[in-house]
Amino acid sequence: MREPAKLSATEAVRLMRAGTLRSADLMAACLARIAEREPVIRAFAWFDPDAARKAAAAVPRGALHGLPIGVKDVFDTADMPSEYGSPIWRGWRPRADAAAVAWARQAGAVVMGKTVTTEFATRKPGPTGNPHNPGHTPGGSSSGSAAGVADFFFPLAYGTQTAGSVIRPAAYCGVVGYKPSYGIINRFGMKLMSESLDTVGVIARSVADCALFAGAVSGRDLGDPDVRPEKSPRIGICRSPAWDKALPETEALLSRVASALARAGGSVVDRELPQEVAAIEAAHPIVMNNESARALGWELANAREQISEGLRERLEFGLSRSEAEVAAAHAVFESAQRAFPACMDGLNALVTPSAPGQAPAGLEWTGDPAFNLIWTSLHVPCVTVPAGAGPDGLPLGIQIVTRIGEDRQALAWAQWVAAAIG
Repeated sequence: MREPAKLSATEAVRLMRAGTLRSADLMAACLARIAEREPVIRAFAWFDPDAARKAAAAVPRGALHGLPIGVKDVFDTADMPSEYGSPIWRGWRPRADAAAVAWARQAGAVVMGKTVTTEFATRKPGPTGNPHNPGHTPGGSSSGSAAGVADFFFPLAYGTQTAGSVIRPAAYCGVVGYKPSYGIINRFGMKLMSESLDTVGVIARSVADCALFAGAVSGRDLGDPDVRPEKSPRIGICRSPAWDKALPETEALLSRVASALARAGGSVVDRELPQEVAAIEAAHPIVMNNESARALGWELANAREQISEGLRERLEFGLSRSEAEVAAAHAVFESAQRAFPACMDGLNALVTPSAPGQAPAGLEWTGDPAFNLIWTSLHVPCVTVPAGAGPDGLPLGIQIVTRIGEDRQALAWAQWVAAAIG
């Protein structure tokens, strides 16, 4: 058996059910790993090892029994601070768990702590480093969640995505990220920023882990992605309107992946997106920043000076958009959502970059979400799987996309792609 902390969630569950791994031993291994690496990675916004041990001793039986999880610090937790990455909320302790946290606990998960997020999951980064090179960003805004899964602090973690905040950090850290169809995992009790975009997602070490976690907390049967489909898929290689932002490593990656999928038996064709979808690129920041400014009405009125300058600028941009501009941006979303299903005619899935390239150097910027914001705006499911390394040895990811509501299919084809590219 591998070191318990390095097991995937599905492996750990199987071993615990077989009686060859105790949940206490899994917890001890994760705590030891955290003690060793947290001073370097800084994935946690709040962590109490004694509280984690105590919680592990009292978890109920369920699909996630005994599995440690990281919870992004935009979700309320009744027994831990919920600070949303902002000094405005330092020390705040809600009375209740967010719905996603409550359902994870009821399924038997152990909340290890709160993971670092950018400011309100949108702007100023925290101190987290990339486990593959701490001098590079882990991505954001789900920084601590992606880094913690990648560095074996916990096998599962929650993230959220408004533009690219699940997919991009998972890709940068070399793990699996799953952004479900909009609304699959309940958002009640999270610090909501964009009503039209915010989506709860999960980060794990395998596609099957994502299906296990998301299925347990959403009450949906997301299948077993490890079961190989009877037929090979029909795949569209989609460079997307963001292709001009692809770095050389991503250009080479997409070509390499297309060849690997064809060798594995997939029917591979190029597929472009129509203008209705391409128009999202300009509409997304209008919707996101306008809705975020409205969501932070109390903070703007009562603690404006504690909002970072960069975020204030974005909020002011959002508030300065006219009613007509905002309505037009929403109309772009609606038009694109209507147009997208036709893009998938004759295909099982699209394959597209997860990020422009490997994780950028430095911790002041979490990377460009250009290859994510279209899919978030379309409300469709996306999965990123590891797909090799960039020029500095940092991970690259490739993204699998299906139609809205086809989450089970997205996960199944993501696993097929992962196996095909090795």
